[in-house]
Amino acid sequence: MKTRIKEFRAKAGMTQEELARQVGVRRETIVFLEKGKYNPSLKLAYRVAKALGSTIEEVFTFDEEDLA
Repeated sequence: MKTRIKEFRAKAGMTQEELARQVGVRRETIVFLEKGKYNPSLKLAYRVAKALGSTIEEVFTFDEEDLA
C-alpha cells in the first residue's frame, strides 16, 4: 500500500502531531502510515482522509499484489 498522507498533510499545513490528535492516534502511527509500514483500519483510513480534506481513494493506493 502506498499513501499520500505526507503530501496532503503538507498542503494542509498540518504536522504529524496535529493529524494524529485530530484522528485519535499517536504520532508514531502517522509516521508508520506515511512510510507504508502500517495498514490502517477502514475507520482510521476514513478519519485520516477526512482530516486531510480528501477521500480514502486519493490518500491510499493499493497495488494488485497488496490485495492478493
